[in-house]
Amino acid sequence: MKKISPVAINALKDALTLVYWFKKELRTFLTSCLTDSSILSRLNWDAYKREIVGSLVDHMTRHENEYQADLLRLMAEVARMSDFSHLLRLEDGKKKAAAAQAAVQALRRQMKDHLELVEEQQAIGQRREQARLERLASAAIKTRLSELHEEYCGMLSLSAQKRGFALERLMYDLFEVFDLDPKASFKVLGEQIDGSFSFETTDFLFEARWESPPTSRSDLDAFDGKISRKPDNTLGLFLSINGFSEDGVKAYSAGRSLMILMDGAHLAAVLEGRLDLVSLLLRMRRHAAQTGCIYLPIQQLLH
Repeated sequence: MKKISPVAINALKDALTLVYWFKKELRTFLTSCLTDSSILSRLNWDAYKREIVGSLVDHMTRHENEYQADLLRLMAEVARMSDFSHLLRLEDGKKKAAAAQAAVQALRRQMKDHLELVEEQQAIGQRREQARLERLASAAIKTRLSELHEEYCGMLSLSAQKRGFALERLMYDLFEVFDLDPKASFKVLGEQIDGSFSFETTDFLFEARWESPPTSRSDLDAFDGKISRKPDNTLGLFLSINGFSEDGVKAYSAGRSLMILMDGAHLAAVLEGRLDLVSLLLRMRRHAAQTGCIYLPIQQLLH
């Protein structure tokens, strides 16, 4: 197996150290990018940022047979970065942003020498995706999605409270269809959790709302609090059938957030078979990691 060059590894370390000033933002980005984010819990997050990045990348490099795909994904995601406005708000922000931009440009130059490796990993990913889509196209999956879509349409006549409970049950069944290992709603220390599921070794808390007004910033604040009190490799998916308030989306797109947002248009596309749930989660998570924006409109996904 062809290895990633030491020069490229060093360029990745430099860029990862500089593109995020705060360790929390760096950790959120890494959680979004890594296939197995549990590796992050083994790092000493009290150390300096450069030491943390060095420990992570060195460990992955020593076990490149296992982590090469993740290393290449990290390199690609960082190399795509072009917006450093989050650094401009800091003291000496222009200097920090310029340093980050230079480090990313250096990484991009190294990426050109690793196109063969990237293409190989992309081909592997495409074969896996094709196999998954073939399974999704099976008659059994189509029938089950059609049943769930009929259930969903029937919820329109229910009261708001009954509709909310019915939506939780429907999402549990939908997560099950896509092998996302769902857990039903539960309470922890008086905190209501609508459900949870696992996606690419990351645990997601799930929140569902079906109310007339768009979900407000205060609702997102409450959900963010629930996520932050869970283990470090936990993220969140918030489904609001009637969407989200503009100020809420903006507030959680200013930095690196622990959640991604899904609305009724996304759910309808999945239930109608126009978009599969795994692809939806993957693209929304990647969009959040690249841009900081936690909401990706359905129009951009189906364009």
